[in-house]
Amino acid sequence: MKKLDFILNGEQVTLAADPLKRLLDVLREDFNLTGIKEGCGEGECGACLVLLDGNLVNSCLIPVGVVEGHDVVTPEGLVETERGKCIVEAFADAGAVQCGFCTPGMVMAAASLLETSCNPTQEEIRKAISGNLCRCTGYDLIVEGIKEAMKRGKEVW
Repeated sequence: MKKLDFILNGEQVTLAADPLKRLLDVLREDFNLTGIKEGCGEGECGACLVLLDGNLVNSCLIPVGVVEGHDVVTPEGLVETERGKCIVEAFADAGAVQCGFCTPGMVMAAASLLETSCNPTQEEIRKAISGNLCRCTGYDLIVEGIKEAMKRGKEVW
C-alpha cells in the first residue's frame, strides 16, 4: 500500500492503495464512481475513458500509482461542468443514448475532441470516437450528438 495524492474531479484526494491496482478499479471501488464501465479490460472498447491531465486514457490500463500528483476527471466530474452538461444534453436530444453502456466513454471522447477542436469535421468526430465500441446506435446518432454539442457549446469551449 502506498499513500497517493491526486486531484479527482476537481478535489484533492488521498488514498492508500497498491500503486499497481488499476485506476478503473480504484475509481469504482474506492470512490464509488461507477460512470466508467469495464467493457473489455484491454483498452479496446472505450467504456472506461477518463481524462488524465486533460488527456483521454483508458483507466483499465493505467495503474493508480501513475496518477500521483495529477488531475483525473471522470464522467461524474465532467457532467458537473458547463461543457459536460452541454454534451450530455445534446446527446439526449439527439437520441445518442440507447442502452447507455458506452455513453460515458463517448461523452468523455466528445469532451476531449471539443476541447481541442471547437469545429471538428464529421471525419474528425468519427476518428475521435473510433476507440469506443457501441452495439446499439450505429454511431450516427452519437456523431449527431457531438455536432449538436458543438453548436450549443460555442460559448463554453
